[in-house]
Amino acid sequence: MATPCCPTAPSAARLALLAARGDELGNHSYSHPYNLARLPAETIDHEIASCDRVLRAITGTHVRGFRAPGYDVAPAMLGTLARLGYRYDSSIFPAPAYYAAKAAVMTALAAFGRPSGAVLTNPRALAAPADPYRPSMTSPWRRGQAPLVELPIAVTPWTRVPAIGTTILVAPTWARTRLLDAMAKRRFFNLELHGIDFADADKDGIPGELVDRQPDLRVPIDAKLERLASVLATVRQGWDFATLADVAADTQRDE
Repeated sequence: MATPCCPTAPSAARLALLAARGDELGNHSYSHPYNLARLPAETIDHEIASCDRVLRAITGTHVRGFRAPGYDVAPAMLGTLARLGYRYDSSIFPAPAYYAAKAAVMTALAAFGRPSGAVLTNPRALAAPADPYRPSMTSPWRRGQAPLVELPIAVTPWTRVPAIGTTILVAPTWARTRLLDAMAKRRFFNLELHGIDFADADKDGIPGELVDRQPDLRVPIDAKLERLASVLATVRQGWDFATLADVAADTQRDE
């Protein structure tokens, strides 16, 4: 969903081609500050609006969606997105297990004098709806009357286990099967895939320190692509593929 904010000319040309073929390019902020949700409203507006200008220049079309760095949301973000006429935000990640694991890693790194640049999301987002909803402009983790839709990152029903690329690509076959079986109970599966999920530690020369922190970097790219193909084949049996903008439009019509 996210795209670089300042791509080189060849990258910009490729992104323009992808957009022309039907891929949806979304706003992920201009410089990717992990603490974006905690910055002043003016800074938030600048980050989102600047990336918006770059994407419009590349695609020649209106940008429809946004995902915040670190999945952290603030009311000021919704204010800017509404002003720019965005159709959706897709930043809420209501996964307590992910939050706890992230907190543990950040605590351990700090204890060894290697503080992480990441930040913990607002804990109120952990109890947010897991299906598409219209958020409150002042409390994005609650239902409200915002002019845009919130499309949460996928978590399983009840237990809210993360159903994202990193989890799926690292999990053994039996766990991956159970995860997809659980997700079959949801009508909406917002499968988040991050660029690093498709990196190969050896082929891409990734430092060992990062490999130690990122479990999916210990899986060769060929194995990850094979697992992803299997996952997408399973997903296709139960869901129709659609852009997030189309899902947001359907949600607005339903409400």
